Amino acid sequence: MMANNEMRSSSSTLSAAPSLTTMSKPSLNNSKASLTHSRQSVAESSSKEPKPPTREEKIAELLDKAKFYTSLCLGTTAILSVFAFLFLIPFVVDPAITTIVSDYDPVPVTCVVTDHVYAEGMRNCTWSSCREGCTTAAIRCHQLLVNYTKIAYHEWQAQPRDLDSIEWDVMDTKFLVNTEGCGYPPRVNCSEFAKKYGYSHVGEPFPCYYSRAYPEMVVARYSWEDNLKHLILSLIIPNVLFAVSIGVLSYWYCPCCDKACHKSPRVYAEKYPTKENKQSWNLDYQQDYMSKI
Repeated sequence: MMANNEMRSSSSTLSAAPSLTTMSKPSLNNSKASLTHSRQSVAESSSKEPKPPTREEKIAELLDKAKFYTSLCLGTTAILSVFAFLFLIPFVVDPAITTIVSDYDPVPVTCVVTDHVYAEGMRNCTWSSCREGCTTAAIRCHQLLVNYTKIAYHEWQAQPRDLDSIEWDVMDTKFLVNTEGCGYPPRVNCSEFAKKYGYSHVGEPFPCYYSRAYPEMVVARYSWEDNLKHLILSLIIPNVLFAVSIGVLSYWYCPCCDKACHKSPRVYAEKYPTKENKQSWNLDYQQDYMSKI
């Protein structure tokens, strides 16, 4: 009996073996067929010519290029605005604020130059009425001293007076080309300044502006409108350009700004479903479940 059972088991295994081999052959053939089909599809796709871009794709590509170059220009503008503002602080902003604080009388009064000295060397140029360059040490300078009276210059021209009989309000005070006493060409030209007020013009009356806050300070030219205009322009233009550039770049490339700008206008409580919505959703779910059963 045991021998018969062994014979039966061996025959069953032998009969099962061909079935396994017969089952594996079709799968192998299917894989080969799929591989050849994929190769054919790849060859066909490579042999086909690429489709020309559509109008929408061309517009999208053009917009991407425009965005890139605009971003480049905005970044450059932001950097240049910072450097421009830092450059304007010592040359425009600080002198304009100092001029406002000095509170010059807008009506020119009468001045007379009493002394003019042209000096060279840092030891001799401890102060200057005019020197070219505000950030460097004074090597050459013009030093002018004046007397001034608070009589308006237009009144002096209408009715001239004897210089010896005038009671000067301030005598032998420093006369400056502007509040800082320095500047850069062509706005400040010390040679022209000296020719206009010094040398052979000593003792001749001319209009000048004195400071009501510091009576010893006298300048050759002053304009409230120009001073205020320069101050406002130097503060607004660089800062506005910087703010606009950074704002646009942040809106385009900052994820936090994009989320904040496209935030849902709904109230926080409205984001949660109501009781009626939950009941309708439960009924729909039950109907779908019953239909599947």
